[in-house]
Amino acid sequence: MKQTTLSPEPDTKSPAGADIRFIMDGLTGNMIHSTVPPRQINRATIHATVCEFWYVLEGEGEIWRRHNDEERITSLTKGVSIDIPVGTAFQYRNTGAAPLRFICISMPPWPGDQEASHLDGPWKPSI
Repeated sequence: MKQTTLSPEPDTKSPAGADIRFIMDGLTGNMIHSTVPPRQINRATIHATVCEFWYVLEGEGEIWRRHNDEERITSLTKGVSIDIPVGTAFQYRNTGAAPLRFICISMPPWPGDQEASHLDGPWKPSI
């Protein structure tokens, strides 16, 4: 059994550009806390082998997702959950004046930054 606490400073950056803090890892998945600064637009990304669940803690933003024949932009606000199935192209941005913060669960565990490939999304990245 494990127990962790959220570190006060980011551990690293995600391949898309968010500040991340590692929360928990295990055999079937891992969990991180992500922060996107105000007005930041992250790089569009696609994952090769993992899926993700997100839960928005605070802030305002948008996420674009494209999977097979489905494409949509979803508002990211407190209490919203989204999924990113394996092979989904996605890009997200903070549209507000405060940080966008969310919890991200990856299944299976994140194998490393080689997991993510970049592609063109609907918005020009600001990082």
